[in-house]
Amino acid sequence: MSVTRMSALFGRTLREAPADADSANHQLLLRSGLIVQLAAGVYSFLPPAWRTLLKIEQIIREEMEAAGSQEMRMPAIQPRELWEESGRADSYGPVLFNLKDRRDRTMVLAPTHEESVTDLFRKVVQSYRDMPQSVFQMQTKFRDEPRPRGGLVRVREFIMKDAYTFDVDDDAFQLNYLAMRQAYYNVFERCGVPVVAVQADSGAIGGKQSEEFIFLTEIGEDNIILCPSCAYAANQERAEFARGEAAGTDGALEEVETPGITTIEGLAEFLDIPAETTAKAAFFLVDGEPTFAVIRGDLEVNELKLMNALDASEIRSLLPEEVEKAGWVAGYASPISVDPVRVVADPSVVDAGGLVAGANREGFHLHNVTYGRDWTARTIADIGMAQPGDSCAQCGGDLEMHRGIELGHIFKLGTRYAEPMDATFLDSDGERRTPIMGCYGIGVERLMAAVVQANHDEQGIIWPRSVAPFDVHIVPLGGSGDVASAVSEVESALSGKGLNVLTDDREERAGVKFNDADLLGAPLRITIGARGLKQGQIELKLRWDAEATSVPLGDAVASAEDALASLDR
Repeated sequence: MSVTRMSALFGRTLREAPADADSANHQLLLRSGLIVQLAAGVYSFLPPAWRTLLKIEQIIREEMEAAGSQEMRMPAIQPRELWEESGRADSYGPVLFNLKDRRDRTMVLAPTHEESVTDLFRKVVQSYRDMPQSVFQMQTKFRDEPRPRGGLVRVREFIMKDAYTFDVDDDAFQLNYLAMRQAYYNVFERCGVPVVAVQADSGAIGGKQSEEFIFLTEIGEDNIILCPSCAYAANQERAEFARGEAAGTDGALEEVETPGITTIEGLAEFLDIPAETTAKAAFFLVDGEPTFAVIRGDLEVNELKLMNALDASEIRSLLPEEVEKAGWVAGYASPISVDPVRVVADPSVVDAGGLVAGANREGFHLHNVTYGRDWTARTIADIGMAQPGDSCAQCGGDLEMHRGIELGHIFKLGTRYAEPMDATFLDSDGERRTPIMGCYGIGVERLMAAVVQANHDEQGIIWPRSVAPFDVHIVPLGGSGDVASAVSEVESALSGKGLNVLTDDREERAGVKFNDADLLGAPLRITIGARGLKQGQIELKLRWDAEATSVPLGDAVASAEDALASLDR
């Protein structure tokens, strides 16, 4: 298809990665000259990287179209009024970029397009005869991330493939959802990245349920809970687990002196009791309201679950002075005498019987604190954080925890946007109904980073052929006319076969050229040198092979095609 020469390639390779690049993919993308940072979380993509991104986009495009989705394009700049209509203008928080136009109208730089596509639906769809609808786009998104990290893993400007479906009912929606789910598996497999689908929290997007497609890697920022016995998988933010048998006691309240004992660990040791026979108090500010959370002492509160249980949008731990102002005694608090409206209880304490809890005065705890008799809560909900070694709620097996990177996220939105934005259609009876929506996202640059993370060695990138910026990397050795002639002949023949060729025509030592070839990671390297040409031979080497193979110059193209074809099998 094309021939690129390294002497003219925009960008340069680096011997060492910048000190702040702490993951293999970030280091290699910088060292290979594929990306250059402009500002925190903002990158330029140089020609080889852009080639790969276009290939990834094409794979996504093919799978989306195979799933019945149509490509379109929506604006990156949106009126803030749309976000106010959906109820997300404030809840999305400071991540949302806001700006004013010359008419002093507030606009936002889109971090996602649920509002825009819902507005489109209500403008162009009238009847059930116009449905189902499935559309997607490749669009730049903007999110003012507080802590951009990991190179392309968390950035402030990025390309997302986002798709949206509209269906007349839940049954029809499920067909679209399953088609998209399979398309995601196909995309990641074709790009050379293994993934696992896990239950996830829907976060700022909202909706009934969602699944993340996770690439398991130690550099990931997500904690993933897996059960090897039954294949249960969930983000730790969402994961469920079995709490075991109730551990409490019977009897009247009994005060015990516990001087200086302010932690569950210290309390269990001081009283010589298991931590699971205690009740832990945790204090949070939830949408501006002080909230008292209670959970069994051997468990931890999951803040996201707590926020979801209260249908809230913001949460943080109370500061010490705020705890005191609320009238609670840190280290010695119990829900006894606390207004139940302010209390959230995990099932582990509701079903446990009598537990040891604070006496609400410094230096004392109480035995036999029992839910329903001594205290109650406005809300009873699973607010526990699953941990490795906990029991699986589905099969009882031991849960494991792994790190991972979210590469895709699919959502069952239901009527989350259509309802507040009054997007409706006429059904077969002429009645107005609300469509059932889904949305489906893949971060394109993040996927490229994951490809590199999943396919590299100590020398550099090992591109899967499906997304490689170049199919063949030609390394000429020696400056004789015979070498130049052979290089030109092989370049022309390979490009004529539809292959992308990179030729290292620089005046560099052989070692430098070979190192850069490994760093840039083209699937196939062809070495053409004066010594080999004397015997009519050139060398072919697949990127991950240890040794090169000599072939006759006349067989170069056929041998190269065979070698590359072997990668597709």
